[in-house]
Amino acid sequence: MKKVIFYFDGFNFYNGLKDKCKKDAVWKRYYWIDFVKFCSQFLPDTQELVKVKYFTAPPQNPYKRSRQATLFAANSLINQEKFEIIKGKYIDKTVGCKICGSPFQVPEEKRTDVNISCHMLLDCFKNNADKLILVTADSDLIPTIECIKQNFPDKQFKIYFPPFRTSMDLINLCKPVVFLENNPKKFDAAIMEDTISKDGKSFTKPSQWL
Repeated sequence: MKKVIFYFDGFNFYNGLKDKCKKDAVWKRYYWIDFVKFCSQFLPDTQELVKVKYFTAPPQNPYKRSRQATLFAANSLINQEKFEIIKGKYIDKTVGCKICGSPFQVPEEKRTDVNISCHMLLDCFKNNADKLILVTADSDLIPTIECIKQNFPDKQFKIYFPPFRTSMDLINLCKPVVFLENNPKKFDAAIMEDTISKDGKSFTKPSQWL
């Protein structure tokens, strides 16, 4: 049975989902999903999902950070070692206003691309996976993908685009690709109960996502 690992570019996935929600509010309910259950639906019986790796950085806003932590805690509770969170960080970057030129600071996520690249390459070296599925539309990861394809030709590599995200460069490199936006039924099937309880622990869906 082929071993499969999913790698989520969390910043890309979340913001794609957020932009999709602006067009169709129904998609808001997909903030609260079981990532392992969601990914498992894409695999045939001949493939085994060994892990979902989610790469992100804790938001600076305390309310957003709390909601993110609740989602991850619920997923970790029900999926145990099959769900792994790899954290980067945000740093303040000074930019200039396009209108008046005045400087101001905006948060910029750091380390996510490097973390994804390192984990994918290490999983290939250690033979942890036969198939790697990367959920992103970030073409900055192309050098890593090319490296894997050249040095590990026996590994299968797939790109899944987050909702409301695409990249022609990634399509040309990894076609055929999968558009998650075209799979609402799989999202529906992966929605968790409003409250997740196990082993004396309990996590409730944030009220802002109801």
